[in-house]
Amino acid sequence: MTRGRRVAEPKPSGRTEFQRDRDRIVHSAAFRRLEYKTQVFVNHEGDLFRTRLTHSIEVAQIARSIARNLGLCEDLAEAVCLAHDLGHTPFGHSGQDALNECMRDHGGFEHNLQSLRVVDVLEQRYGGFDGLNLCFETREGILKHCSSKNAEILGEIGERFLKKWQPSLEAQLANLADEIAYNNHDVDDGLRSGLISLEQLSGVRIFSRHLAQVRGLYPELSDRRVIHETVRRIINTLVTDLADESARLIRARSPASIDEVRQAPPLIAFSGEIRVEQLELKAFLRENLYQHYRVQRMANKARRIVRELFQAFLSDPRLLPPEFQARALADTPRAIADYVAGMTDRYAIREHRRIFAVEEA
Repeated sequence: MTRGRRVAEPKPSGRTEFQRDRDRIVHSAAFRRLEYKTQVFVNHEGDLFRTRLTHSIEVAQIARSIARNLGLCEDLAEAVCLAHDLGHTPFGHSGQDALNECMRDHGGFEHNLQSLRVVDVLEQRYGGFDGLNLCFETREGILKHCSSKNAEILGEIGERFLKKWQPSLEAQLANLADEIAYNNHDVDDGLRSGLISLEQLSGVRIFSRHLAQVRGLYPELSDRRVIHETVRRIINTLVTDLADESARLIRARSPASIDEVRQAPPLIAFSGEIRVEQLELKAFLRENLYQHYRVQRMANKARRIVRELFQAFLSDPRLLPPEFQARALADTPRAIADYVAGMTDRYAIREHRRIFAVEEA
């Protein structure tokens, strides 16, 4: 059951409202662009590293599995997961930080808000409305963080941030499925890249425990397959723990309505011990992978590309494509942020070259 859409539409035939949301997200231009937006490694650094697209699909798979076990709405959980990164900039968090800095005097930039902006305004596919006209619940789930100032502007979709309430169980689930996916897949990509090693990870409890299991069962296995076996077992442990602990919390609270879910403490959660191990893994990745000098070198280049593109367009909006020039008449900085945020890694690199390299046109 949904609270409805911003623009009323006839009910879908042969599918649920949230299946319609999922389908609109999958067919959107913003979703396709995720194929060439990165997590940690920039798109040109290798074909086997995760992109925002593969990450979103992996998050959705994890969320659907847990939602089914908990008796939640699988379609809503899936829709939220598939849409949660639609507003991400090129070059991952480095691009976001640079764009937020550029927009500091113009309302800032935050990728959750931009994801909502994509589905509410920027997608131009339908005759009767801008955006994708998604259900309230899907839109609310996309919005993971929001300041009080922005929540006031957003109206009912931002109300829970002002009241300090929780989102739906499906949105809570999408948030933690995202955490499971990116932690473990950053481990996999970090090992594949050679920036971190099995020896280093042996000091991280959740990894070392599962690594020992794999090596005990398969002593002759190659390192590549050892890594896959270890990571998949960690994911299974986290998924099982999240499902079991969440079922326990839901049973104890027994919410009878969405309002009771909103006013309760989070009901989708890891057990205490697993949560500590997850935080330990996150801390390891932050120190050893995200701060690695090779990652930081590319991050520095990425921030420069985003800053220089933004400043070039701000200095002369005529450099923008025609449709963004028209939008810039109403709000030049925000139109530029929309354009830059929508770029893929490789498009941003090419656009920077076209504007600043003499030999390019």
